[in-house]
Formats: sequence, C-alpha cells, structure tokens
Amino acid sequence: MSIITLTTDYGLKDHFVGALKGKILSELSDVTIIDISHQIDAFNVAEASYIINASYSSFSKGTVHLIGVDIELNKENQHIAILWNDQYFICADNGILSILIQKIIPQKMVAINIHDRLPSNATDIDVFVKVACHLANGGNLNVIGKDISSIKTISELQPVVQSNTIKGHVIYIDHFGNVVTNISKKLFLETGKGRNYEILFKNKSLKNIFARYSDIANTGRYPIKDYEGQKLAIFNENDFLEIAIFRSNPENVGSAKTLLGLNYRDVITIEFKN
Repeated sequence: MSIITLTTDYGLKDHFVGALKGKILSELSDVTIIDISHQIDAFNVAEASYIINASYSSFSKGTVHLIGVDIELNKENQHIAILWNDQYFICADNGILSILIQKIIPQKMVAINIHDRLPSNATDIDVFVKVACHLANGGNLNVIGKDISSIKTISELQPVVQSNTIKGHVIYIDHFGNVVTNISKKLFLETGKGRNYEILFKNKSLKNIFARYSDIANTGRYPIKDYEGQKLAIFNENDFLEIAIFRSNPENVGSAKTLLGLNYRDVITIEFKN
C-alpha cells in the first residue's frame, strides 16, 4: 500500500486541501492519503519542522511526506526531495527538515528539476504532486532530480549552550495551549550532567521536570483536581521540553500560552547549579 501524507499551512476553510487530494488521486488512484496537519501557521517553517519530526515515525518505510509550507520556487528556495530513514520528504529547501537531518544523515537528496516537463501553467504544488506520486509508485529519485550534498537549516531558533545554561525558544503551541521548546531531553541530560536546575521564562520559574502531567500531584496530599491550573514542565512524547498548565483548556480555563504569556519564539532558559 502506497501512502502520501500531507502537511500544509492551507487551513480548512478554503478549497486548497480538497483540490490537492484531487490532484493526487487523479495521478495515482490507489494511494492512501493521510492528513498530518493543515493548520501550520502561515509560512512557519519551524512549526512545520516540529510537526514532521513528531509524526514521521508513525509511518512505514516508503511513505511519501508532501510538505506544503512556503513552497514558492525562487532563487533562494529550490524544491527538494530526500530519502531519509527509508521515507521520502518533498518540500522547499527552506529549513523545514532541520530537525530530521540533525538526527540521521539523509540517504539521498536531490534538487527537483522536472518543472520544464510540466505544462506552463503548472503550480508549485503540481510539481510536488507529480514527484509524490512518482515516488509512491516506486519511482527513483534520480528521475525527478539532481543530486545535492546539503540543504538549508534553521539556525535562528537553535538552542544555545554554555557551561551552565541552555537558552532555547518556543517553537510550537499545541491544541491544548501547551508550549513546546526546541530544548531536547538529550541536550538537557548532556549539558546538565545530573545537576540541579531552574527553568526560567517571563519572570517565572520551574524547578522540576515531570515524567507525566499528573505527576504534579504525586505527593498524594490533595486530590488531583486541586492541582488543575498549576504550571509544570515535562519532556513530551517527542522528547522536547514542554511547559504546560495541568489540565488546561484554552476555551475556558486557560493555557500556558494565555496564562503564562508564552508565544512563538519566546526565550526559555535552563540554568544549572554548580
């Protein structure tokens, strides 16, 4: 079974997602299309990078991931396709794959060069659809692109490490209003070396990182419900530091975003004690 996943900033109000699926099915009728997200903030490359990193491992080898975020072809933004950990990723060369290539070196990378083979009115997404269907149908990367040795990375939001400090940033805010940073558990352990620490943000601090949200109530002194609304930190299922409000509800209770005032790109610092 061939699988193509979709991650875009198209939203769900307009026709774009439906039209994209129609283009894919017109090209390859027996493919399975999986929506990862269409709610990426417009042109937010860092957010798209996090979402792809968080989701790819749920899919089997040979899956094709079409990433439609900031895809307009220009002199600084070529189209690329890579084979990474036996899965394919199609996107613009704008740093979206930064998190992945820090973990495993890609098996093969190409700059897509089929644009002149398509009708003159073909759009950027038409190019991605053609490549995605080719790969999902067992095609080779060499047919649709020319080998490249490197791709862009996002440097502006990379965590900065000093001997006693990690300075990171908010890179994603989820449906619950929980705030995800770019500080990984691996980086925390390597830098901290077992030392005590304090997490600092917006004139607030936390001194514990829990394994699960409900561990905030593990003293047993009060019912779990009494801890609702308290701030906490965990390493989430993707092993990135997350700051949350216990049992938050952005619709009526509040969240880390609203109650703590945290937003995309805000600085989060971890200070280790000697």
